[in-house]
Amino acid sequence: MTTIRVKRVYEPPSAADGFRILVDRLWPRGLSREHAHIDAWLKTVSPSNELRRWFNHDPARWDAFKARYFAELEAEPAAVAELTGLVDHHRTVSLLFGAREERFNNAHALAEFLEARRRKKD
Repeated sequence: MTTIRVKRVYEPPSAADGFRILVDRLWPRGLSREHAHIDAWLKTVSPSNELRRWFNHDPARWDAFKARYFAELEAEPAAVAELTGLVDHHRTVSLLFGAREERFNNAHALAEFLEARRRKKD
């Protein structure tokens, strides 16, 4: 079974990260591609610009953000299939995000989404 980790892309990469997937729509500011050590960049599984701007990492909107984000993901089966294919193919996957907010961000929500799908499948 794959271990899914969540990590800020600005943190130094480590061997424990496994396969590193950037799950933001925008490239992280001030970070070169060489220093990012990204194995895949899946913009298609990030929240829409409208949802991202509305949420603005506001903890009071977290539950509503997740519900809307999960609905967006369900509407993009090809993007979710690409992500789950990568996740299923590696022992450890790190979902990388660029936000300063360490807890209330799309990478944590996406990890929750993937875990829920895994439980439903089992």
